[in-house]
Amino acid sequence: MRAPLRISTIAMAGMFVLSAGCATRGQLRRGLAEQAAALEAERSARIAGDQRIAADVAALRADLDALRKEFGTRITMMEDGMHFVVPVHFGFDRSDLNPEAEPVLSRFSEVVQNHYRGAKITVEGFADPAGSAAYNRQLSRKRAEAVRTHLVEQGVPRSQLTVVGYGEERPVVPGASGGSYGADLNRRVVFVVETPPDPSLPGMGGAISAR
Repeated sequence: MRAPLRISTIAMAGMFVLSAGCATRGQLRRGLAEQAAALEAERSARIAGDQRIAADVAALRADLDALRKEFGTRITMMEDGMHFVVPVHFGFDRSDLNPEAEPVLSRFSEVVQNHYRGAKITVEGFADPAGSAAYNRQLSRKRAEAVRTHLVEQGVPRSQLTVVGYGEERPVVPGASGGSYGADLNRRVVFVVETPPDPSLPGMGGAISAR
């Protein structure tokens, strides 16, 4: 009677080992499936990220092209970043904005809000050499403040904007003042954009000048 019992015990042990083997293979398949799903999710996220970057770059290029075509803006890549030269000039001994400067500044504010969110922007003011150096520094700062006010009214956070007046320093046309040729080019502001919000995007930082 003991032999049949021994055979039955061996058979049950074999069935247990076979069952355990099936369970292990099932866990392995589930593990591989989960790993494959995780890899696919990572790949999809990477593709979505690449598409977002491509869309951001395309939008930036479109905005820069619009500045060129609509306002004659000159855009140059320099060692310290991108320089934008746009037509913003001031009248002699004046710090108020000319009406013709407002459209390009409004477009510039859109570029800032779309592509330079969180960046530090310094508005540098300049003057022609007429008058004393101290007076020119004061006048140039008022010009920078007028531009900052307009940008804030257009939605740029004031916390992003700092103003400074350099007076007659760094003239575009040396010696030109008053009503002489090129004097209006010396009466200008320069935007310097620092700390780009997304370093992975080309052209998302640097210096932007408006003359």
